[in-house]
Amino acid sequence: MPAYTVTVATGSQWFAGTDDYVYLTLQGTAGCSERHLLDKPFYNDFERGAVDSYDVTVEEDLGEIQLIKIEKRKYWYQDDWYLKYVTVKTPVGDYLEFPCYRWITDEKEVVLRDG
Repeated sequence: MPAYTVTVATGSQWFAGTDDYVYLTLQGTAGCSERHLLDKPFYNDFERGAVDSYDVTVEEDLGEIQLIKIEKRKYWYQDDWYLKYVTVKTPVGDYLEFPCYRWITDEKEVVLRDG
Protein backbone atom coordinates (compact mmCIF):
# COMPACT_ATOMS: atom_id res chain seq x y z
CA MET A 1 0.00 0.00 0.00
CA PRO A 2 1.50 3.35 -1.03
CA ALA A 3 2.28 5.82 1.75
CA TYR A 4 2.48 9.60 1.44
CA THR A 5 3.95 12.04 3.95
CA VAL A 6 1.84 15.17 4.26
CA THR A 7 3.28 18.28 5.91
CA VAL A 8 0.93 21.10 6.95
CA ALA A 9 2.20 24.60 7.85
CA THR A 10 0.05 26.92 9.96
CA GLY A 11 0.63 30.68 9.82
CA SER A 12 2.37 32.59 12.60
CA GLN A 13 -0.24 35.37 12.88
CA TRP A 14 -2.15 35.78 16.11
CA PHE A 15 -4.99 33.24 16.38
CA ALA A 16 -3.80 31.41 13.23
CA GLY A 17 -4.03 27.96 14.85
CA THR A 18 -7.14 25.83 15.15
CA ASP A 19 -8.53 23.00 17.25
CA ASP A 20 -11.04 22.02 14.54
CA TYR A 21 -10.92 18.68 12.73
CA VAL A 22 -8.85 18.84 9.53
CA TYR A 23 -9.31 16.25 6.79
CA LEU A 24 -7.23 15.63 3.67
CA THR A 25 -8.09 13.96 0.35
CA LEU A 26 -5.46 13.29 -2.33
CA GLN A 27 -6.53 13.22 -5.96
CA GLY A 28 -4.28 11.81 -8.65
CA THR A 29 -4.39 10.79 -12.29
CA ALA A 30 -5.21 7.17 -11.35
CA GLY A 31 -7.72 7.77 -8.56
CA CYS A 32 -8.70 9.53 -5.37
CA SER A 33 -7.90 8.65 -1.76
CA GLU A 34 -10.43 8.41 0.99
CA ARG A 35 -10.81 11.37 3.34
CA HIS A 36 -8.13 11.16 6.08
CA LEU A 37 -8.35 12.87 9.46
CA LEU A 38 -5.03 14.61 10.17
CA ASP A 39 -4.55 14.03 13.88
CA LYS A 40 -1.81 12.77 16.16
CA PRO A 41 -2.96 11.24 19.45
CA PHE A 42 -2.07 13.30 22.54
CA TYR A 43 -0.65 16.12 20.40
CA ASN A 44 -2.01 19.62 19.82
CA ASP A 45 -2.14 19.81 16.01
CA PHE A 46 -2.23 23.00 13.92
CA GLU A 47 -0.91 25.44 16.52
CA ARG A 48 0.21 28.92 15.50
CA GLY A 49 3.51 28.72 13.57
CA ALA A 50 3.59 24.91 13.62
CA VAL A 51 4.69 22.60 10.81
CA ASP A 52 3.10 19.19 11.37
CA SER A 53 3.70 15.96 9.39
CA TYR A 54 1.33 13.03 8.92
CA ASP A 55 1.60 9.65 7.21
CA VAL A 56 -1.27 8.92 4.82
CA THR A 57 -1.60 5.36 3.53
CA VAL A 58 -3.85 4.64 0.54
CA GLU A 59 -5.22 1.40 -0.89
CA GLU A 60 -3.96 1.81 -4.46
CA ASP A 61 -1.48 3.92 -6.37
CA LEU A 62 -3.04 7.32 -7.12
CA GLY A 63 -0.73 8.14 -10.00
CA GLU A 64 0.56 11.68 -10.29
CA ILE A 65 -1.05 13.88 -7.61
CA GLN A 66 -3.02 16.69 -9.26
CA LEU A 67 -4.74 18.35 -6.32
CA ILE A 68 -5.59 18.02 -2.65
CA LYS A 69 -8.73 18.85 -0.72
CA ILE A 70 -8.55 20.23 2.81
CA GLU A 71 -11.73 20.15 4.91
CA LYS A 72 -12.14 21.90 8.24
CA ARG A 73 -14.98 20.76 10.50
CA LYS A 74 -15.99 22.29 13.82
CA TYR A 75 -14.69 20.61 16.98
CA TRP A 76 -16.13 22.67 19.83
CA TYR A 77 -16.74 26.21 18.60
CA GLN A 78 -16.09 27.95 15.31
CA ASP A 79 -12.34 28.42 14.98
CA ASP A 80 -10.68 30.11 11.97
CA TRP A 81 -7.37 28.75 10.69
CA TYR A 82 -4.58 30.31 8.59
CA LEU A 83 -3.11 27.65 6.31
CA LYS A 84 0.22 28.58 4.72
CA TYR A 85 0.92 25.51 2.61
CA VAL A 86 0.79 21.73 2.38
CA THR A 87 3.59 19.57 1.00
CA VAL A 88 3.17 15.97 -0.09
CA LYS A 89 6.05 13.51 -0.34
CA THR A 90 5.07 10.76 -2.78
CA PRO A 91 6.03 7.08 -2.39
CA VAL A 92 8.77 7.56 -5.03
CA GLY A 93 10.29 10.48 -3.09
CA ASP A 94 9.00 13.46 -5.08
CA TYR A 95 7.91 16.57 -3.17
CA LEU A 96 4.86 18.57 -4.23
CA GLU A 97 3.93 21.91 -2.67
CA PHE A 98 0.37 23.19 -2.49
CA PRO A 99 0.41 26.87 -1.44
CA CYS A 100 -2.65 28.34 0.26
CA TYR A 101 -1.70 31.47 2.29
CA ARG A 102 -5.24 32.30 3.41
CA TRP A 103 -7.71 32.02 6.25
CA ILE A 104 -10.07 29.07 6.24
CA THR A 105 -13.26 30.02 8.05
CA ASP A 106 -16.43 28.14 8.92
CA GLU A 107 -16.77 24.53 7.81
CA LYS A 108 -15.31 24.60 4.33
CA GLU A 109 -13.53 22.46 1.79
CA VAL A 110 -10.60 24.09 0.01
CA VAL A 111 -9.11 22.65 -3.19
CA LEU A 112 -5.40 23.31 -3.70
CA ARG A 113 -3.39 22.64 -6.86
CA ASP A 114 0.34 22.02 -7.09
CA GLY A 115 2.24 25.32 -7.01
